[in-house]
Parts: sequence; C-alpha cells; structure tokens
Amino acid sequence: MLYSEQPAMQQNQPEFPHAPQGWSKEEAAAGAGELLGVPLTDDHWEVVKALQLYFATHEFPNRRELTDALEEKFYHKGGRRYLYLLFPNGPVSQGCQLAGLEMPAGSIDKSFGSSV
Repeated sequence: MLYSEQPAMQQNQPEFPHAPQGWSKEEAAAGAGELLGVPLTDDHWEVVKALQLYFATHEFPNRRELTDALEEKFYHKGGRRYLYLLFPNGPVSQGCQLAGLEMPAGSIDKSFGSSV
C-alpha cells in the first residue's frame, strides 16, 4: 500500500494533510480488514495521522526513532501497550502500511521472538 516515498500535501484529503500522494482513507480502510483483521476506529486514524506527520517532517526516520516518537505522542493513552493493542503486529509496520508510507528498515524481523 505504498504510494510515495516522500509524503506530499494533498488538497483532497483535508482530514489527512500530510498524506502521501495517491493515498486515500477509503482505500486504506478497505485494505485494513486484511491487514488488521478488525474494523478501524478513530484511534487507528489518529496513529495514521501521527505517522504521516512524522514522515512529512523528518527525512528518512529509522524504526527506533519512529517507535520512540509514537510512544511519546501516545504516552497519555498508555504508550507502547496502547499502540500494540491497536496494531498487534507492530505499530510501525502495520501503521506505515495503513498510512501508505514506506516502512523503515528493520520494521519487520520474521526471525525475532518466535521459535516456530
């Protein structure tokens, strides 16, 4: 669901001013069932907006700084625990996919945390 490597301002998405070129809330919502397996809530969209803003204001963020920034932004709601309740397979990887952003290197490590 990657639309652009550099997010661009979109006039047709006033609710998501930092969305990447070609991204739409409707397409993201349609693909979210497969990605998350749950219906999207306002809380999911709030994380999407935060990710899009972060990518628009930071050049080439790495996974760690992005994770730390999300944890800080959503600290009042529970931080990392809250984010993993919304995005069980990782707020950075699933959030970036939903937001139409390129995942930072190291966002998905299939060899980590499982012996299966």
